[in-house]
Amino acid sequence: MTAEGALALWLEHLAKERRASPRTLEAYGFAGRRYIAFLGQYRGEEIDLQAMGGVSAGEIRAWLAHLRQGERPLSPRSLSQALSAIRTFHGYLDRRLDTPNAALALVRGPKVRPGAPRPVTEDQALGMIAEPALDPDRDGWEVARDQAVLTLLYGCGLRISEALSLKRSDAPIPDTLRITGKGSKTRMVPVLPAVREAIDEYLKAVPFGLDADQPLFRAKRGGALSPRHVQATVQLLRGRLGLPASATPHALRHSFATHLLGAGADLRSIQELLGHASLSTTQRYTEVDAAALLGAYAKAHPHA
Repeated sequence: MTAEGALALWLEHLAKERRASPRTLEAYGFAGRRYIAFLGQYRGEEIDLQAMGGVSAGEIRAWLAHLRQGERPLSPRSLSQALSAIRTFHGYLDRRLDTPNAALALVRGPKVRPGAPRPVTEDQALGMIAEPALDPDRDGWEVARDQAVLTLLYGCGLRISEALSLKRSDAPIPDTLRITGKGSKTRMVPVLPAVREAIDEYLKAVPFGLDADQPLFRAKRGGALSPRHVQATVQLLRGRLGLPASATPHALRHSFATHLLGAGADLRSIQELLGHASLSTTQRYTEVDAAALLGAYAKAHPHA
């Protein structure tokens, strides 16, 4: 089997078994084809499945160096993503095609400094929550649902997956929610009255009968609401409000933390509310707060 044939099997596996998005398939396919083409040029021969098992750490490093050069060199973040795709590809070759490669464990990707979170302002967050009510094409219960989900993201700092994991049995929402986040870590999140009220309004309007163990938030035809729907809704809202592309559902979680920090909350408390394993992850919000402070200073001070 050729390496290209193995790549095609891997992409098919991602599409049909892993349900990868078209964008993920495109990115992984592009990285895989560039990788195989480079190995063919580097060795001066066609690369087959057996050769993939013998790729050395030096060859992988040479490929990464190649991606850093040329007219369009990749950034450290893009290099890290390309290497991650190739690691996944080799993992598939090991598990499904009995072609392991130990050299990948010897290769470290470039250091990528996490960018500062990009929250929206308080007015923008409130505008995103209020905007669904101005859509004449949405049924009233859909408006209530979208507002409830967005209020949860901003009012409790939840990830989309965490908000959509709530069951009917979780409502009426208590004063604190037990949330299971990344790594199956559990945290307690206080619930504001505005969040509880938004969910109550949704429950009054939803036209479906909900069993206790079923998802709380439902799609138009009655199935579980998907993260993609929330993302598409926010994309539509930010277009109406003239917000930047960084105004995503996750930006509401960033805004929750940034606005708490600006109001005087301490980092350790915010860490617990967000469910971060490391305080260093939460410390990124201090950069945002400092930037906002300097921006306000630059606008207000007469000598700025």
